[in-house]
Amino acid sequence: MAMKILIAEDELVSRRLLEAFLRKWGYAVVAVAKGDDAWALLEADSPPRLAILDWMMPGIEGVEICRRVRERTERPYTYMILLTARGHKQSLLAGLQAGADDYLSKPFDAEELRARLQVGERILKVQDELIAARDALHFQVTHDVLTGVASRGAAFDFLTRELARARRENKLVGIALADVDHFKAINDKFGHMAGDLVLQEIARRMTKCTRPYDCVGRYGGEEFLMIFPASTDEGLLRLAERMRKAIEATPVRTLEGEIAITASFGVLVAHSSGQGDVNELLRLADAALYRAKHAGRNRVERADLIGEQQVDTLSSSNAAPVI
Repeated sequence: MAMKILIAEDELVSRRLLEAFLRKWGYAVVAVAKGDDAWALLEADSPPRLAILDWMMPGIEGVEICRRVRERTERPYTYMILLTARGHKQSLLAGLQAGADDYLSKPFDAEELRARLQVGERILKVQDELIAARDALHFQVTHDVLTGVASRGAAFDFLTRELARARRENKLVGIALADVDHFKAINDKFGHMAGDLVLQEIARRMTKCTRPYDCVGRYGGEEFLMIFPASTDEGLLRLAERMRKAIEATPVRTLEGEIAITASFGVLVAHSSGQGDVNELLRLADAALYRAKHAGRNRVERADLIGEQQVDTLSSSNAAPVI
């Protein structure tokens, strides 16, 4: 796809000449005669990444556009070349200090312009690669590499933030721990690659059941931690049961054969009164998960925030273990 380039030049002959050269060199050209129009294009979605701006033009001058663009730190970088008849050093320094990347004196030399644009393209490419590398590193830090859900640390951070917000706003937070039933037997019988596929598929099925603002994270091994902001007891139980049913609905297909899977859940709702810190809440959810395992697996157990006494059980399938 051709790179889009903006020309903002009020002199008709100069603008047409620039357009002709740039189209010949393979650019997708957008040309305007006023600074206001240039600024509107740079503020729009998917703005041009390269811009040739006349210093003096009706509306917003090119140097002011440079200044405004550089104030927007959240947008993709725009490489800007000022086109100017001003030749003295102070003016050129003022343009560069305002945020221009380069300048070109009028009348411009076509080959010099092409070389400067190629420099701009290289700089944009390097910056895009750096941003992609940064985003990839951030994803690796905040996501589990195998399943793609949140990492343990990211899930803990999410839970800590949601508990603090719940206390401020007098709201509830649902917490669930899920453990894949008989996972060691799956690994022993089908191999670790098949086990990895099982974890990936379970993460996918659980995530599909959640809302956009919920969090699914890998707690460790075959355990997952889920956080559900603004979730009531009844709503949390329904959601956990929906996840449980989604997991057991169909076997996971692997090269070693189809693997029937189930999972057990321990859930609780943290109230705004703040009974227990993160570790205490997770301990209670883990105790409920242990009861679900001990009661036959493939079921949801709810914890009591005041203690470990069971206050509710959501009945589920009593199917025999698959392995």
